[in-house]
Amino acid sequence: MHRQKRSENSHYAETPTTIALFGDSCIQSSSIYAAKVSLVEEIGDNKIKDGSTAEQAKENAPPFPMKQVLLMEASWYTSPEEVAGAPSCCASDIYRLGILLFELFCPFSSSEEKCSTMSSLRHRLLPPQLLLKWPKEASFCLWLLHPEPKSRPMMSELLQSQFLNEPRDNLEEREAAMELREKIEEQELLLEFLLLMQQKKQEVADKLQATLSLLCNDIEEVTKQKMVLKNGANSCPELGKEDQTASSLPSHDIVDNDETTSPGSRKRGRPGLLVHNGEECCYDPDDNQKSDAHVDKRDSFLLKSSRLMKNFSKLESAYFLTRYRQLKQSTRPLMKPSPLSSDGKGSVVMTERSSINTAASRERYSEDRKSGWISPFLEGLCKYLSFSKLKVKADLKQGDLLNSSNLVCSLGFDRDGDFFATAGVNKKIKVFECDAILMEDRDIHYPVVEMAGRSKFSSICWNTYIKSQIASSNFEGVVQVWDVTRSQVLREMREHEKRVWSIDFSSADPTLLASGSDDGSVKLWSINQGVSIGTIKTKANVCSVQFPSDSGHSLAFGSADHKIYYYDLRNSRAPLCTLAGHNKTVSYVKFLDSVNLVSASTDNTLKLWDLSVCTSRSNEPPLQSFTGHTNVKNFVGLSVSDGYIATGSETNEVFIYHKAFPMPALSFKFSGTDVLSGPEMDDAAQFISSVCWRGQSSTLVAANSTGNIKILEMV
Repeated sequence: MHRQKRSENSHYAETPTTIALFGDSCIQSSSIYAAKVSLVEEIGDNKIKDGSTAEQAKENAPPFPMKQVLLMEASWYTSPEEVAGAPSCCASDIYRLGILLFELFCPFSSSEEKCSTMSSLRHRLLPPQLLLKWPKEASFCLWLLHPEPKSRPMMSELLQSQFLNEPRDNLEEREAAMELREKIEEQELLLEFLLLMQQKKQEVADKLQATLSLLCNDIEEVTKQKMVLKNGANSCPELGKEDQTASSLPSHDIVDNDETTSPGSRKRGRPGLLVHNGEECCYDPDDNQKSDAHVDKRDSFLLKSSRLMKNFSKLESAYFLTRYRQLKQSTRPLMKPSPLSSDGKGSVVMTERSSINTAASRERYSEDRKSGWISPFLEGLCKYLSFSKLKVKADLKQGDLLNSSNLVCSLGFDRDGDFFATAGVNKKIKVFECDAILMEDRDIHYPVVEMAGRSKFSSICWNTYIKSQIASSNFEGVVQVWDVTRSQVLREMREHEKRVWSIDFSSADPTLLASGSDDGSVKLWSINQGVSIGTIKTKANVCSVQFPSDSGHSLAFGSADHKIYYYDLRNSRAPLCTLAGHNKTVSYVKFLDSVNLVSASTDNTLKLWDLSVCTSRSNEPPLQSFTGHTNVKNFVGLSVSDGYIATGSETNEVFIYHKAFPMPALSFKFSGTDVLSGPEMDDAAQFISSVCWRGQSSTLVAANSTGNIKILEMV
């Protein structure tokens, strides 16, 4: 290694001496270049010769790139006469100057492109882009690169050439032009941005204009209907009398009193007293009652108005959703195509009466299209604002000391709403009389009937025709039909292989029962025969089954594959439609009416579907998605009544929705009370496990995971 370093130092030390040998002649530059190439070769040779492993190092080491570059550049900068064997001269330096000038004006994107272009340069072939962009420079390069040395310019000619002595003004003009071009490009970029922003804002303005036009038309239509109703009220003496009485009442019951209150404060006048100029005047008792009624009405209106403003944005979204859905439906053609005659042509014969009827129907259709949205939206708005809270009517106190877990999995009212049953993991079905619990305040409420099973119950369902019959399913996959009056099992059916999650009686056929199981099957049972009469196989667990209220030929069920299936039982090979919109397991399905279905999922949402527009070949989006409750892993219950939808939450709350709006109308939180010991419990794991409406009333029963059962009423 020491010998190698000394050898390298000796070679580098010789370089100035070698350069000095060339003097000041024109051959100096070419000789120096050749000396550098030879120097690299000598260094490489000395490295290879030094040491016993030099040959092995040469084989393993990669090629030296600098050496290759220097050899290539040496060949590019070698003039034609030098290639022919002639000695280097001043003309050779001029040639090399032309090569250098060419490299300055012609950049390359790759080394391959540079090698190809530089090789073609010896044949005086210049790239087209250089000729187009720099014509003067290209011409000057060709003059310097002439193959004949005598045709190349001398140094004195080069210094006096027009190219090198071009006035600076041209360069300044070129720089100014380039700067101006850059400014123009910047202005174009800004203009493009402003035009794009204008386009987007114009689209927003067009949508806003369309929205305002829609609102103006709706305001005009509602005002027209209001005037029609007022004219009808004027023709009714009783309504006219009530309106006159209402108008004669004092216009305000909140008055300013500068003498007794601070500036800006207000106080409510006492019933029966009117404050006028600081004096109190007595009212007639009848007037007092009228005033109280007026105050109550006004307070009710203010309360509704407050709730309306609190949820204004969501109500606004629901309004536009309703309107655009109605507009979409109204674009369907009014008249069906006329039937074809025997010759294949449509009939064109129309009598005067038929033309009048057609015109009248079109006018009536146009009016219905304008005002068709008002009734459903107004009904939903009124029902949404009809109640202000959920009030506890009764707290069901039951103590089951033999069971550590009192989780209620299912609740259900009988046909007439007189009795309700509870069932859960305590392996018991308990039947309570609702009115007795509401009327009597007891320390412990005892069931009128109690039936024990061999396994945990998952679901119960009353027969809608036979009042004393109730069906149950359990965790072992057994479906049972009970006689409540005799507290015994009438039928026991064991065809499911795994746990049964849900059962439902058909309202149209009280002998027909459906069940859904973890074994991926839905079974139809005849309670008279005690065996299944049909099976629908699926690829995932079935969590909920439901018959529509008006048909025994249709069935809907929710599945763990995030979908809802709707079947015609007369052809159960394939579903009539498949509803996909949930992101997790569909835990419940309930029919609001014959065509509208509500589904619950562990994705924190409820969804409303219109089965009348769904087909097996189309995937219609839901009419509404309800959010506000929390449900990610548990069965929290679902029940429907007169457009209201009740569900539980994993926050230990009951939520009430109305089908017209996506946000909750009411909610109620259970207190963490232990059913047995009574004191407050701070357990975040508590959740609502089941809910059930009492028929079509405003009363419902709800239970949570600790067995706490409450009867709630919307007030």
